[in-house]
Amino acid sequence: MVSVMLGPTLDTPRLVLRPPTADDLEAWIALMGDAEATRYLGGPKPRSVAWRSLSTYVGAWVVRGFSNFSIIEKDTGHWIGHAGPWQPEGWPGPEVGWSLARSAWGKGYATEAAGACIDWVFNYLGWEEVIHIIDPENHPSIAVAKRLGSRRIGPTMLPAPFEASTVEAYGQSRMHRA
Repeated sequence: MVSVMLGPTLDTPRLVLRPPTADDLEAWIALMGDAEATRYLGGPKPRSVAWRSLSTYVGAWVVRGFSNFSIIEKDTGHWIGHAGPWQPEGWPGPEVGWSLARSAWGKGYATEAAGACIDWVFNYLGWEEVIHIIDPENHPSIAVAKRLGSRRIGPTMLPAPFEASTVEAYGQSRMHRA
């Protein structure tokens, strides 16, 4: 496989965030196939859908100039998830989201990665605000949003094919970044 880096690399104390590449495919498939990790994201997906998902994020780097980063644990070099900016056509606002493999849960990695991404979108993309789209039952992600300094904005609608999803927006502005 050929892997081409399409954007910057962000460095945090414990993580490297870099644009996703074809080398991430097997770990991406594992994450998307995990019923618990995808419980609030529509449930597990087959290999072919996971491939399309990875390709969508890679393609967004080309089309939009930003997208989610792959999260690499510095100590092990393992791919542990993805996080970053996201704003497909019809999305309710400029989002920074996250999704981590279960092996990475409970370590503060989501907060660390998403925080670096928020700083990046404010400082380098010039965004004035950021939202997080979260299922109202996803209490761990709500806690991450609050640790990031975001507050509940309220229910919001997603574009097709997600219009039936029950989601809430959390967010913050550049001016109020903690």
